[in-house]
Amino acid sequence: MKKDTILPFLKDIELFKNLDDKEFKELARSIREKHCEPGEMLFSENNPREDIFIILDGKVELYKTDSYGTKIRLALFGKGDFLGEGILDPDSLHSTSARAVSKAILLDVRKDFLNYNAGTTLKVLSNIIGIVTRRMRNANSRIMNTAAQYVSGRTRIESDLLGQREVPWESYYGIQTLRAVENFNITGITLNFFPTLIEALATVKEAAAEANFRLGLLDEAIKDAIVQACQEIRYGKFHNHFTVDMIQGGAGTSTNMNANEVIANRALRILGHDRGEYKYCHPNNHVNLSQSTNDAYPTAVKIALFNSNRNLVAVLTKLVDSFKKKGEEFAHIIKMGRTQLQDAVPMTLGQEFEAYSVTLSEEIERLNQNAMLFLEINMGATAIGTGINTVPGYAELVVRYLRKISGLKLSLSSNLVEATQDTGAFVMYSSAVKRLAVKLSKICNDLRLLSSGPRAGINEINLPPMQPGSSIMPGKVNPVIPEVVNQIAFKVIGNDLSVTMASEAGQLELNVFEPVIVHSIFESVEMLINGMNTLRYRCIEGITANEERCHDLVQNSIGIITALVPWIGYQDLNDIAKDALENKESVYSLVLERGLLSKEKLDQILAPENMIRPVKIK
Repeated sequence: MKKDTILPFLKDIELFKNLDDKEFKELARSIREKHCEPGEMLFSENNPREDIFIILDGKVELYKTDSYGTKIRLALFGKGDFLGEGILDPDSLHSTSARAVSKAILLDVRKDFLNYNAGTTLKVLSNIIGIVTRRMRNANSRIMNTAAQYVSGRTRIESDLLGQREVPWESYYGIQTLRAVENFNITGITLNFFPTLIEALATVKEAAAEANFRLGLLDEAIKDAIVQACQEIRYGKFHNHFTVDMIQGGAGTSTNMNANEVIANRALRILGHDRGEYKYCHPNNHVNLSQSTNDAYPTAVKIALFNSNRNLVAVLTKLVDSFKKKGEEFAHIIKMGRTQLQDAVPMTLGQEFEAYSVTLSEEIERLNQNAMLFLEINMGATAIGTGINTVPGYAELVVRYLRKISGLKLSLSSNLVEATQDTGAFVMYSSAVKRLAVKLSKICNDLRLLSSGPRAGINEINLPPMQPGSSIMPGKVNPVIPEVVNQIAFKVIGNDLSVTMASEAGQLELNVFEPVIVHSIFESVEMLINGMNTLRYRCIEGITANEERCHDLVQNSIGIITALVPWIGYQDLNDIAKDALENKESVYSLVLERGLLSKEKLDQILAPENMIRPVKIK
């Protein structure tokens, strides 16, 4: 890239504001142009900070790897963004990783540039302090509340139906979001806890802007600004400005307006105007054009839940594989099966774990099947399904753009009045999520029983010890991981009941209780994702078998007597079982003593491999 092209570009980068022409020329001389292929790493966690990267073209993903090895996207950066501003700390290592997600052209500024002169270093350092302070402020706003965003003390005046209010100057949200935050301090769980929902809201607004422009309803410059703002939000920016509580009155209006205001104010900045100058781009008139909360909100929710289901299924699939591997590992270990917590008949420990794998694998199909219901949407229905305030062809066109932007096979409902009031898809999916939770809880009950003891319980398996189990009993280790999954299941079951009751409570043309439905399902999905990761990583993969204990319990059990029924008969074996229990003798010895079978025949019948599957014994 030519120097005369680089210089104007660099002058628009916040990191280098206030540099003079001489400093900019020195900066341009020290810059290297770097071309990256998709997937190419810029830097990795725990490595020294050496460069500042400025994105000239393409997309770069900032991510962090959690303790389970899952890569969590923190942000997606595009043209004009920069990464690596922490290089001024000589002892600092990268706390995150960055890689190109598309072909990208970067400007690489080595930290040696900062040794050019003290004045330059001071200016850049001052800019970095401002950037870091803002990012900390944004983080605080998530932890505390919207009041944390009153940082500068500056405000702007906005007005609505109820009058005027002062809104924090720095905030991209507006007056209606401010009122919602004040009205609905309910759970402390705000929209920014669920990035998939925010991204879906931006997807809906982007599609609407494209459709409105295509139909001649929206000026091209405003459309472009709205689209850019939506894309930035989808890339992970400005999420801290989505401050509304997940549970709210008004059928989701506060959520919709939160999105409208953030997008409008970001579009205003793109257009060169100040936040709040709504005559140039209005939250309702432009961003919400041809929409109502009653079609935009449920459409976004359905897109978000469909995408969240993909994450849930991915984690579930890994858990299924872990149980399957344990089934293979324990395939040779004979143990007693139990019904009603009483000795039943022998099986293998491998069969027990394989059964867990199979029963959970069934839920993959159920979840995916029910998630498909989310692909039918009511976009274009507006208030009650009649499509008021839209023009002919809008509904079909906006769905077409939604399919393109989201990559999902979305379809428009055949009856928008019915679709606007119906919450059946949420009921069905919540039920499938509950079914998974019930199965997980049952499995965790089993794990706690099988590991009970260690000396006064069943003690057939060992769960990996995670933490000391008692404040008073030395040496005690509790099954804390299965216990926490049990508790997740209880919460999910309760959430499903909330979804059921809220869905039943809908009236006439709209169900106003969708916020609690949405919050309940998102919470269930997130808890199950985290719970299954924890169960797999901190429990299942570390389970070991007490093979000798399993063998002894089989040998000392009267449960093996069932295998003898075809040869001796039920009634005679009842007598043998009674004697075995009363006199603490083995079934094996009593059968031989009474001459009911030869030793050879008895050994053949009671051979472990003949008791764990259908066999024909001659």
